[in-house]
Amino acid sequence: MNFALQNTLELLLIIGLGLLLQKKIAKQDLKGVKVLILSVALPAVIFVALLKIKLESSLLIFPILALSFNLIMLLASKYFLSVSLPKKESSKKRTIMMLLPSLAPGLSCFPFIVVYLGDDSLALAALADVGNKIFGLILLYMLAMHWYQLRAVKNLKASTSSKLRSLGLALLKEPINMVIIVGLLLLAFGLNMESLPVFLQNTVQKIKILMTPLVLLFIGMAVRIKSGEFGLILSLLARRAGIAFCLSAIFVFLFPALTPALILLLVVFPQSACSFWPFAHMSAVNTLEEADEQKSPTFDINFAVNILACSLPFSTILIISVFSFSDFFVSPTVLLVTGITMVTLSFAPYVMHILKKTKNDEVVPDQINTYVGLNTDSRPSEETRNSA
Repeated sequence: MNFALQNTLELLLIIGLGLLLQKKIAKQDLKGVKVLILSVALPAVIFVALLKIKLESSLLIFPILALSFNLIMLLASKYFLSVSLPKKESSKKRTIMMLLPSLAPGLSCFPFIVVYLGDDSLALAALADVGNKIFGLILLYMLAMHWYQLRAVKNLKASTSSKLRSLGLALLKEPINMVIIVGLLLLAFGLNMESLPVFLQNTVQKIKILMTPLVLLFIGMAVRIKSGEFGLILSLLARRAGIAFCLSAIFVFLFPALTPALILLLVVFPQSACSFWPFAHMSAVNTLEEADEQKSPTFDINFAVNILACSLPFSTILIISVFSFSDFFVSPTVLLVTGITMVTLSFAPYVMHILKKTKNDEVVPDQINTYVGLNTDSRPSEETRNSA
């Protein structure tokens, strides 16, 4: 069996096992699994990733491109991706702005790059992921805490200085941020993973292995897709993928001398699944709001879990499709047409809903005006009776 397909089936099988465990795992028990992921497994992954960073000035373009893509998608998620949601769904809109611009290439993209493009392309993808890490770990965390501070100050009427102090302490107490600080300090002194004692390297590596199965099992156990929500999530993911195809096409148009391998790398990397890191940030904010007894949470955690559950299989199937028809997807024209088509189709349910609602709104007032017109001459209005 093809390795890429086999890897995808393995990931989906673990999520399936999580789904089977839903009846055996109480919802409150999932908090323990989440704590294990956020406080142990995920920090280990981040620590190893940070200590493997080796930047050369000539290759800085790759993390810059990844970071630029993240920022463009952040703007798109605010003004374009979430337009199909009602205005009152503010928590879901903030959740979309956290998740959809993020990328998880290590889980959804890197295994397929190794198979189809080789180790050289994987090294470039890992370098690009540095910019994505900066966005996901630092900038999105700052955005989440900014939203929490604004809403907490407004709802709880706490002083700005005390709120900033509490946010600073929360920032330092987060295991993820502690790991980032330690990792950056080690890099500043010229140390890397190989500089650590062997027993410490082995310990971190073994904990790191827990990350993928724990996250997939957690997604399977925690996912609760409500009626009608699957269609919304699917349309959002299709819109996200369509925008990514368009951005890749524009870059290929600007640089026509790129090799086919590099073009495919620029196409599949932005198609990575949504990252788990923003979910960690949203969970941290949710914990703070539970302590504050916040009645209106900043983020919709269940909606975020559902997006993560749908994003991984959606992205892996899309990436496998691109690699399977690689000669087809190296053309910038094909990429642009594919992107525009996906974006258009993603808006189709929303447009149909608006047209149906508009049609109903037009029918009802006409009927009301007809009945009022028939009754105006034969029966006095309520105001006339009261005034009389």
